[in-house]
Amino acid sequence: MNKTEKLWVALLVAALVGYLAWQQFGPKPAPAQAPAPTPAAQAAPSAAPAPAPERPAPTPVLKPTVPETFHTLGNKAVSLTFSNHGARLERAELKHFRAENTEDSAPVTLETESLLNLTFPGDAQPLVYAVAPVPGENALRFDATLPGGVRLERTVTLGADYALTVRDAFLAEQDTDLPGYTLSAGALRKPEVSGEILGVDLLADGERKPEHLETQLGDLIGAPSAFLGCGTSSDPTGVPLSRTVPYPAQTWAALKTRFFVTLVQPPTPATAHVTVGRDPNAPTMKIDRVSATLDYPPLRLQAGVRSAVETRLYVGPKELSRLNAFGEHAGQVMDFGFFGWLCGPLLWLLNFFDRLIPNYGVAIILLTLLVRIVFWPLTHKSTVAMRKMTAIQPQIKDIQARFKDNPQKIQQETFKLYRENKVNPFSSCLPLLIQIPIFIALFVVLRSAVELRFAGFLWIADLSQPENLFAGVLPVPLNILPILTAVTMGLQTHLSPSTGDPAQKRMMTWMMPIMLLFMFYSMPSALCLYWTVSQALSILQMWHIQRTTKALPAPAK
Repeated sequence: MNKTEKLWVALLVAALVGYLAWQQFGPKPAPAQAPAPTPAAQAAPSAAPAPAPERPAPTPVLKPTVPETFHTLGNKAVSLTFSNHGARLERAELKHFRAENTEDSAPVTLETESLLNLTFPGDAQPLVYAVAPVPGENALRFDATLPGGVRLERTVTLGADYALTVRDAFLAEQDTDLPGYTLSAGALRKPEVSGEILGVDLLADGERKPEHLETQLGDLIGAPSAFLGCGTSSDPTGVPLSRTVPYPAQTWAALKTRFFVTLVQPPTPATAHVTVGRDPNAPTMKIDRVSATLDYPPLRLQAGVRSAVETRLYVGPKELSRLNAFGEHAGQVMDFGFFGWLCGPLLWLLNFFDRLIPNYGVAIILLTLLVRIVFWPLTHKSTVAMRKMTAIQPQIKDIQARFKDNPQKIQQETFKLYRENKVNPFSSCLPLLIQIPIFIALFVVLRSAVELRFAGFLWIADLSQPENLFAGVLPVPLNILPILTAVTMGLQTHLSPSTGDPAQKRMMTWMMPIMLLFMFYSMPSALCLYWTVSQALSILQMWHIQRTTKALPAPAK
């Protein structure tokens, strides 16, 4: 998650916990004798950034005399275009994903400029390859001769979906020391799309969890990062246009947007150089592009013996099942965070329900219903306990009045009353505390699931974005679901049993919905749909409990 998303989660959790604490332990109306207590983001990568000042500037590239040609490799999922200049992957067309939310939209095209390009020390111009298809395989072969007479045969093989294998075989006529070289992992540009993200993931040694750099890009370049629109400066004086930072011993390097990723896995851990940069013409210091390279070690070539280096590549959507199939730890590109153990099953359930009824809006409703059913017994017990707490409030007030000068006695008598009436004052906390991890996990899943991209439901055109109704017509686009979220929160607060001051409850009935309205107004529709349905089901449960538990036993004296 990026910084803004983490802050929203923290605010929501704080609001929920604060609301629960108010319900359970909020200010109680004091007896007349005592004074009243005081209320407590489709993007397509493009140009690479300028060379970093920390690394030596490369030799100026001269235009090859051989014309550039392009060659296509494809399957049912993707179409890849390679250049004979550098044998680099120029772009990837993802056939199952639309670039725009229209029926006649062209497929998403990732401009993967320079991806897979090899650079050797002292290169004055990119290598020019002879290109030919490999008979009987879904593969292309690139042949070139390096300065010094070493022959390079690159074979790029495309698998069944978005995975590729790149085999670079070097052949020398005499024993030769091939110097270390650099493989480009591509470049991304910050998309001008609300809610998009731009990030780099690195996995060190295959042991530690990936390092997600999307929240640290501003720190890498020395520019303050945007945090809820704050912390940016309009004066970029003294801030470098780009900076390159080395990360030794990386198992793989991945460049990603919100929904798509390019992941390069070298045969052995390699040093990754991550370059971040900003547009010199931009009025602020926000990072708008990133690129990465991997350093490959020198090779000792024996005369007449091919020495092969195999690199694996994934270019496609951030789909958890495909990433897990690609390789160990690759699924962590999803950046599920601490609750990743829960995000995976929830995402699987979401896709399972979509297979049953092919609509992700319905799938979210069914997933919400399942969560409520699982927690029904616990929530039922908690609500009944709260009603019992409400029933014994007159006796608690009497205890407070009789022992107003002895707080210790008040505590003793109050807990004695709880025991006699079999009331646990902390029981109402448990359901929310258990559901908080599920809420956070669903928040993470619903804001990053590529499955929800352009998924429509009722009047909602895209569940991965706010509704944005009448955008360009109204000063502020209309989002209906956040309003419904606020209304259901207000109704839920009104119906919830409370042991606190009625005036405080009336205030919370208004404050919580208003706060949630502001929090949810710009969030993905999928999250608003989940939260609204969840609260509606909670209201139905409260109504059912009130009908079936009207006659509570008289409290013990």
